[in-house]
Amino acid sequence: MVAMTTRSCPCGLPEAYEACCGRYLPQSRLRSTGGTPTDAAAAPTAEKLMRSRYCAFVRLDAGYLLRTWHPRTRPELVDLDPGMRWTGLEILDTDGGSAFHSTGTVTFRASYRGGSLHERSRFERVGGAWVYVNGDFLS
Repeated sequence: MVAMTTRSCPCGLPEAYEACCGRYLPQSRLRSTGGTPTDAAAAPTAEKLMRSRYCAFVRLDAGYLLRTWHPRTRPELVDLDPGMRWTGLEILDTDGGSAFHSTGTVTFRASYRGGSLHERSRFERVGGAWVYVNGDFLS
Protein backbone atom coordinates (compact mmCIF):
# COMPACT_ATOMS: atom_id res chain seq x y z
CA MET A 1 0.00 0.00 0.00
CA VAL A 2 1.28 3.50 -0.85
CA ALA A 3 1.94 5.80 2.11
CA MET A 4 -0.58 8.61 2.23
CA THR A 5 0.23 12.23 2.83
CA THR A 6 -2.26 14.92 3.78
CA ARG A 7 -2.51 15.79 0.08
CA SER A 8 -2.75 12.21 -1.22
CA CYS A 9 -5.95 10.86 -2.68
CA PRO A 10 -7.85 8.62 -0.22
CA CYS A 11 -7.65 5.82 -2.82
CA GLY A 12 -3.98 5.32 -1.94
CA LEU A 13 -2.33 6.76 -5.03
CA PRO A 14 0.14 9.57 -4.37
CA GLU A 15 -1.65 12.22 -6.48
CA ALA A 16 -3.75 14.89 -4.83
CA TYR A 17 -7.46 14.03 -4.64
CA GLU A 18 -8.43 16.71 -7.20
CA ALA A 19 -5.98 15.30 -9.79
CA CYS A 20 -6.87 11.68 -9.01
CA CYS A 21 -10.36 10.51 -8.03
CA GLY A 22 -11.73 14.02 -7.62
CA ARG A 23 -11.95 14.20 -11.42
CA TYR A 24 -14.63 11.52 -11.32
CA LEU A 25 -16.78 12.65 -8.38
CA PRO A 26 -16.64 16.43 -8.19
CA GLN A 27 -19.29 17.12 -5.53
CA SER A 28 -18.42 20.80 -5.54
CA ARG A 29 -19.43 21.16 -9.18
CA LEU A 30 -23.12 20.22 -9.12
CA ARG A 31 -25.73 21.80 -11.33
CA SER A 32 -28.48 23.51 -9.42
CA THR A 33 -31.07 21.34 -11.16
CA GLY A 34 -30.96 17.60 -10.79
CA GLY A 35 -27.72 17.31 -8.87
CA THR A 36 -25.82 16.02 -11.89
CA PRO A 37 -22.08 16.68 -11.75
CA THR A 38 -20.73 19.00 -14.39
CA ASP A 39 -17.29 18.52 -15.89
CA ALA A 40 -17.00 15.06 -14.30
CA ALA A 41 -14.76 12.66 -16.20
CA ALA A 42 -15.67 8.99 -16.55
CA ALA A 43 -13.25 6.56 -14.92
CA PRO A 44 -11.21 5.02 -17.78
CA THR A 45 -10.72 1.60 -16.16
CA ALA A 46 -12.49 -0.68 -13.71
CA GLU A 47 -9.66 -0.13 -11.22
CA LYS A 48 -10.00 3.67 -11.43
CA LEU A 49 -13.73 3.31 -10.90
CA MET A 50 -13.08 1.07 -7.87
CA ARG A 51 -10.69 3.67 -6.45
CA SER A 52 -13.15 6.50 -7.05
CA ARG A 53 -15.97 4.52 -5.43
CA TYR A 54 -13.77 3.96 -2.38
CA CYS A 55 -13.30 7.75 -2.24
CA ALA A 56 -17.07 8.14 -2.45
CA PHE A 57 -17.41 5.94 0.64
CA VAL A 58 -14.76 8.02 2.41
CA ARG A 59 -16.52 11.27 1.42
CA LEU A 60 -20.07 9.91 2.04
CA ASP A 61 -21.08 10.58 -1.58
CA ALA A 62 -24.03 8.20 -1.99
CA GLY A 63 -25.05 9.92 -5.23
CA TYR A 64 -21.81 8.95 -6.95
CA LEU A 65 -22.10 5.38 -5.71
CA LEU A 66 -25.60 5.10 -7.16
CA ARG A 67 -24.62 6.76 -10.47
CA THR A 68 -21.75 4.29 -10.93
CA TRP A 69 -23.79 1.19 -10.02
CA HIS A 70 -25.12 -1.03 -12.81
CA PRO A 71 -28.84 -0.32 -13.37
CA ARG A 72 -29.56 -4.06 -13.15
CA THR A 73 -28.14 -4.39 -9.60
CA ARG A 74 -28.40 -0.83 -8.22
CA PRO A 75 -30.26 -0.46 -4.92
CA GLU A 76 -32.80 2.32 -4.48
CA LEU A 77 -30.60 4.05 -1.91
CA VAL A 78 -27.27 3.71 -0.18
CA ASP A 79 -27.22 4.31 3.56
CA LEU A 80 -23.70 5.42 4.50
CA ASP A 81 -22.55 5.47 8.11
CA PRO A 82 -21.01 8.86 8.97
CA GLY A 83 -19.23 7.16 11.90
CA MET A 84 -17.32 4.78 9.59
CA ARG A 85 -13.65 5.79 9.25
CA TRP A 86 -12.05 4.30 6.14
CA THR A 87 -8.27 4.16 6.56
CA GLY A 88 -6.87 2.70 3.34
CA LEU A 89 -7.37 0.84 0.08
CA GLU A 90 -5.14 -1.89 -1.29
CA ILE A 91 -5.72 -3.22 -4.80
CA LEU A 92 -4.72 -6.89 -4.74
CA ASP A 93 -5.55 -7.98 -8.29
CA THR A 94 -7.26 -6.84 -11.48
CA ASP A 95 -8.51 -8.86 -14.44
CA GLY A 96 -9.71 -7.13 -17.59
CA GLY A 97 -11.29 -3.75 -17.00
CA SER A 98 -9.14 -1.72 -19.39
CA ALA A 99 -10.16 0.42 -22.36
CA PHE A 100 -10.06 -2.78 -24.45
CA HIS A 101 -12.46 -4.80 -22.26
CA SER A 102 -16.19 -4.80 -21.63
CA THR A 103 -15.93 -6.49 -18.21
CA GLY A 104 -13.41 -6.58 -15.42
CA THR A 105 -12.80 -7.59 -11.83
CA VAL A 106 -10.92 -5.82 -9.07
CA THR A 107 -9.92 -7.63 -5.89
CA PHE A 108 -9.19 -5.26 -3.02
CA ARG A 109 -8.91 -4.81 0.71
CA ALA A 110 -10.48 -1.68 2.16
CA SER A 111 -9.43 -0.99 5.73
CA TYR A 112 -11.49 0.87 8.27
CA ARG A 113 -11.00 1.65 11.92
CA GLY A 114 -11.51 -1.73 13.58
CA GLY A 115 -11.23 -4.05 10.57
CA SER A 116 -11.14 -4.52 6.83
CA LEU A 117 -13.31 -5.58 3.90
CA HIS A 118 -11.87 -8.01 1.33
CA GLU A 119 -13.89 -8.19 -1.89
CA ARG A 120 -13.71 -9.22 -5.53
CA SER A 121 -15.85 -6.69 -7.42
CA ARG A 122 -17.26 -7.12 -10.92
CA PHE A 123 -17.56 -4.24 -13.36
CA GLU A 124 -19.12 -3.82 -16.81
CA ARG A 125 -19.33 -1.07 -19.37
CA VAL A 126 -22.77 0.47 -19.84
CA GLY A 127 -23.06 3.13 -22.52
CA GLY A 128 -19.25 3.22 -22.70
CA ALA A 129 -18.81 3.95 -18.97
CA TRP A 130 -17.56 1.54 -16.31
CA VAL A 131 -20.10 0.64 -13.61
CA TYR A 132 -20.00 -1.57 -10.53
CA VAL A 133 -22.12 -4.74 -10.91
CA ASN A 134 -21.64 -6.66 -7.67
CA GLY A 135 -18.99 -8.34 -5.56
CA ASP A 136 -18.08 -11.36 -3.50
CA PHE A 137 -16.76 -10.97 0.03
CA LEU A 138 -13.55 -12.96 0.52
CA SER A 139 -11.93 -14.19 3.74
